[in-house]
Amino acid sequence: MGQISMWLGIAALIFLQNVSAFNLVCYFTSWSQYREAPGRFVTDDIEPGLCTHLIYAFANISGNQITTYEWNDESTYENLRELKTRNPKLKILLSVGGYHSGSEPFRKINTSPHTRSEFARSVISFLRHNNFDGLDVAWNGPSQNDRRHLVNLVQDLNIAFHNEVKRNPKKQSLILSVAVAGGREAIDNGFDIPNISRFVDFLNVLSLDFHGYWQDHSHPYTGHVSPLRKNKADKGSASSYNVDYAIRYLKTKGAPDRKIIMGIPTYGQTFTLSSAQTGVGAPASGPGLPGTFTKLAGILAYYEICSFNHDAKKEKIEEQEVPYSYKGNQWVGYEDETSVQAKVRYAKDNNLGGVMVWTLDLDDFSGTFCKKGNYPLLAAIKNELNK
Repeated sequence: MGQISMWLGIAALIFLQNVSAFNLVCYFTSWSQYREAPGRFVTDDIEPGLCTHLIYAFANISGNQITTYEWNDESTYENLRELKTRNPKLKILLSVGGYHSGSEPFRKINTSPHTRSEFARSVISFLRHNNFDGLDVAWNGPSQNDRRHLVNLVQDLNIAFHNEVKRNPKKQSLILSVAVAGGREAIDNGFDIPNISRFVDFLNVLSLDFHGYWQDHSHPYTGHVSPLRKNKADKGSASSYNVDYAIRYLKTKGAPDRKIIMGIPTYGQTFTLSSAQTGVGAPASGPGLPGTFTKLAGILAYYEICSFNHDAKKEKIEEQEVPYSYKGNQWVGYEDETSVQAKVRYAKDNNLGGVMVWTLDLDDFSGTFCKKGNYPLLAAIKNELNK
C-alpha cells in the first residue's frame, strides 16, 4: 500500500505541475481606451487573477530603441505594476510592433549586429524600468527576405536577456515570446519556426482570421473567423484555414508542443450577405456593418455580438465546433462559451503550452451586454482549464 500511495502521490504532483504549466495568455490593446462607454476598456477593468500572462499591445520602435506608443503609456505601465500587488504571480509583457508598425522598423534594427544590440539593450532597460516581465515580438507579416532577420533578432534578444541575468543573478530572466501567423502561407513566407523556437519561451499563434471579407478577397463568401477543424466542403488551400491544421503544421515545422500558445478570438468576423443564403459559404457583398463601439466594418466584439444575437438566428457549425448568427443581411462567425471550451480541450489533448486570447477588451469584460457576468469567454476558458 505504501508504494501505491507513493506512486499516486507522484502522479498527482506531475498532474498538478502539468496543469500549472498551462498558460492563459491575454492581450489587451492601447486603443481600447478610446471607445465610448461602456465599451471603453482601461487597466482598471483587468481582473489580475484571470490570466497567467498579460500582454500590452503595442510599443513602438524609433531610432533602434523601444519607445512608448500612446501619450499616456507611462501611467498605463504604472497601473499595470499595481495589478501585481493583487496577484504577485501575474506575468506582464510588452508587445512591440503590430499591424500599425509593419515591417520597416524591424528591418531598420536588423541593419547590423550593432543596431540589433542597441535595440536589445534598450529593451532590457525599458522593461526593467517599467517593471515588465518580458517582451513579445509582433512582427506583422515578415517577408521571405525577413525570415533570417527575425531569427537574428530573437537570438540576440535571448542572448542579451541571459547575459543580464548572468551579471545580476538575483534578477529573474525576462520572458521572450513571438506572435506567429496561423496561416500556412504566412508561416512559410516569414517564419523560420525551428530556429525561432530555439530562442523564445513561447509562440503566440494567431490561429484566427482564417476567414473574413478582405479588400482583395477572391472568394467573397461567409466563413468562420477561427474554426477548430476543417469543413467537409473545404478544398485545396481552404483545407488549411482552421485551428487544427495550423497547430499540426507548426508542429511539423519544428515548434515544440509546450511552446505553442493557441490563439482564440473574442471577436467575430462579419459579412454583408448578397443573397437569400445564410449558411457557411453564402455569397457576401462586403464586410458587415461597423459595431456601435468598435466602429470597424467586418469586426464585432463579443459584447456587440451578444446585443446582435437578441433577435438573430443562431446556428452551430457542428464539424467545426463554432457558432455563427445572422439577421437580415448581416452574418457573423464568432466564439461562445461552448466553442472556447472545446478549444481548451483541444489544446490540453494536444499537450500545448496554453491558449492565448485576442483580446481582453473585446470580451464582455463588464458583464453589461451578455448578462453572464464579467468576462464570460475568459471565465469559460478558465473553468475548462481547471477541470
